[in-house]
Amino acid sequence: MTNVDWDAEAASFDEEPDHGLRDPVVRRAWEGRLRDWLPGRAGDVLDLGCGTGSLSLLASEQGHRVTGVDLSPAMVTLAREKLAGRDAVFLVGDAAAPPVGEQRFDAVLVRHVLWALPDPARALGHWRGLLRPGGRLVLVEGVWGSIEPVGIPVGRLTGLLAPLAGQVRVQRLSDDPLLWGGPVTDERYAVVAVTGDSNQEGREAVAAGQ
Repeated sequence: MTNVDWDAEAASFDEEPDHGLRDPVVRRAWEGRLRDWLPGRAGDVLDLGCGTGSLSLLASEQGHRVTGVDLSPAMVTLAREKLAGRDAVFLVGDAAAPPVGEQRFDAVLVRHVLWALPDPARALGHWRGLLRPGGRLVLVEGVWGSIEPVGIPVGRLTGLLAPLAGQVRVQRLSDDPLLWGGPVTDERYAVVAVTGDSNQEGREAVAAGQ
């Protein structure tokens, strides 16, 4: 998967139910999850490996200001079209080291990207540094395939986050077919990690499941 030509895949990328969110039922399922995972107040969200911008669009509709980053220029072009006229910026760049300069964010959103990076621990540390005090990492990951499985197990990810976050919440996603357009048998999950700063509001939000 890491050798996929994403520019070539861009035109058909949204045909997958959880990519394009074209089915209203699937779209509502992701909308509800994002509302739970992202900060309750409007803020700045960095969507890394944003693809065609489907999750960016949901975050924007919920009032957040979005910056999306993807390595594929074709994906970025489609994301810009999808969010035309909204408070959103899309950049071509490496998700592991996004080209955002000194900008800081209230949430970093990453779906199905971390497992494919050569040094997940380093990427997580860098992403944490892009957060404002009390900001959160929202990581959607999993393990796919039974013969030669690929991905990142939830235990490994929570272990990497332990020194970086004050609160870590795990949600299993495998048993929610609405997210994927049908039942799945592999491991899929989300981790919401609030940075271990003194911002009590952020911690209380996670504790309350916001």
